[in-house]
Amino acid sequence: MTEGIRRVMVVVAHPDDAEFGCGGSVAKWAREGKEVTYVILTNGDKGSGDRAMTSERLAKIRAEEQLNAARTLGVERVRFLGYPDGELEDTREVRRDVTAEIRRWRPNLIVTQNPFRSLNLYASHRDHRIAAGVALDCVYPLARDHLSFPELLARGLEPHKVREVYLMWWENPEVVVDISDAMDLKLKALACHASQMGDFAALEARVRERSAQLGKPKGFAYAETFNRIVIPR
Repeated sequence: MTEGIRRVMVVVAHPDDAEFGCGGSVAKWAREGKEVTYVILTNGDKGSGDRAMTSERLAKIRAEEQLNAARTLGVERVRFLGYPDGELEDTREVRRDVTAEIRRWRPNLIVTQNPFRSLNLYASHRDHRIAAGVALDCVYPLARDHLSFPELLARGLEPHKVREVYLMWWENPEVVVDISDAMDLKLKALACHASQMGDFAALEARVRERSAQLGKPKGFAYAETFNRIVIPR
């Protein structure tokens, strides 16, 4: 990570996306004293196989699970934008809301999901791709330009220029973060999302296996990987 990064914002589609994609890195950054903010675009109100579950009740459950997971990792704050799960659209309203969070908390680094379709269905979830695309559009140019969303200026939200973006990535990554000493915290945070986990022992085995694969080329026991975009000054 570039020297001088003090504030990190993680922009993701659903509760639990951050823990899966960058939970170990978040734990490391928080431990190093960096201020971490989560921005969760949807309320996760569709992710249940329980026919007795309602979307309203599930949204409340998932919000509480996300708060507990964030607390486990040392995240400073969690912002829920509350859009419906599975129905995220790249609209002016969504772009304005994400831009507002960037201007409010003024991160040096934004971490978001993979904006490209791939054969990995988890990575290619429609909401994930849209959340990532929106985050990138808000970094440049919407959060930077004072003429974008003038109503935000009226709320005291001044333009802000992000320095770097990390995209959660699995193939030929540019950044490999050693999470060997944070793996247990990542798993503890994932366990907070009980409504989504099912057989947690099996999930833990898969997460450990995948993290070990990502770390092997660098000699790390476990890793998370990203592509990096540096924003010109």
